Parts: sequence; structure tokens; C-alpha cells
Amino acid sequence: MKPLRELLASDPELLDACTALADVPANHAALDPKTQELIALAVNAAPTHLHTPGIRRHIRAALAHGATREEVMETLQLAATLGIHAASTGFPLLDDPPEPTEETERLRAEFTRRRGYWDPSWEDVLRHAPVLFAAYLRFSAIPWDRNALPPKTKELIYIAIDASATHMFTEGLKVHMTNAKNHGATPSEIAATLEIASTIVLQTLEVAVPILQEELNNPPLK
Repeated sequence: MKPLRELLASDPELLDACTALADVPANHAALDPKTQELIALAVNAAPTHLHTPGIRRHIRAALAHGATREEVMETLQLAATLGIHAASTGFPLLDDPPEPTEETERLRAEFTRRRGYWDPSWEDVLRHAPVLFAAYLRFSAIPWDRNALPPKTKELIYIAIDASATHMFTEGLKVHMTNAKNHGATPSEIAATLEIASTIVLQTLEVAVPILQEELNNPPLK
């Protein structure tokens, strides 16, 4: 993280600690550099984070490591699906979901076919809000229909955005860890993904230190 290194040049102890933390996922051999960058891009582009410097940094690095436009676009589409968790966490809190209908049964079958799994956590969304569920299915299935990225990578991306400090969605994390393993992900690959998600803590300093410096250089008039 070159910008952070420049910001902390006057504090070598903190700089060394930040560099060591940032280097952990970068040096993890379980994931190739392109996949690392795409996972980091998803964490930065997720609706709960939207860290523009990180988005630009990881798009640039992913392209440099050979990612195609389609792979980057698919990563962004996967990250964008996180917004549905407003529904998947909220609707189960409502009482008495409507009984299944032919339409909800059809949607369940279509979701399973296009997304490759079904989890009971979707049931309340499906029954309470079938129109929303249908629209979400259409939106979320596009990367799974086009397959610029392999299924394992897609599931690792879901793991990263669910595990990120800006979201921490445990139920989804469990589902996507299981899915990733079913697609061949190893514990080491999942661990590397969690390491990537963990390093967004450094962006606290990346964003705030320049503001501190500006305020020190230009104190308000009394």
C-alpha cells in the first residue's frame, strides 16, 4: 500500500507494523495474485464499504495480473449482491410467512438451478416478498450464468464480503464456506480469503491520517 507507506514515513514503528499486516495475504501462496486482487476488490466495492481508493488500486492490480474486463465486472456484480441481506436478515423476524404457492415453488427451483444451492435462510424472503426474490434472483444469477470466474472464486468472494468488518454476516459466511468447499476450496484458500478481508483495518489510517495532517497544517482560526 504505497500511499499508506508515504503517509506513515515519519513513524517507522507504525509503518513496519502496517506493512507486515498488509504483506500477510499478499505472501499467502494459496491464492494466485489475480484472485487475491479480485477478492480485495470485492471487499472494497461492497455496498457496506465503497472505499474508492481501494477499488481503483485493486482494479488496476487485477488488470495488471491478467484479469479481464469480464472478470472484474463479475467481481463487482458479486459484491453488489450483499445488499439483499437487508431482506434475508429482516424477513425471518416477521411472523407467519404466507404459505408456499406454485410461483414460490417455481422460484425456489429456479434459484437452486441457477445458483447451485438452496439454503433455508431464503425461505422467508421467498414467501414474504416473492417479487423482490424474483428480481434478486435475476440480478444475482447473471455472474453464475456467464461464468467469467470459476464457482470456487465466486464463493471465496462471497466469503470475503460476508466476513469483512463492515458487514460480518455470520449466517451467510457459513453458507458460502460450505459452498466453497463443495467447489473444491481448501482450508488454506479460505484462510487466505479471510486474511484479505482483515486488512481493510489499514484503511482507517489511509483515510484519516491525511485529514489529521491537513488539520494540523491548517488549524481553524480562533
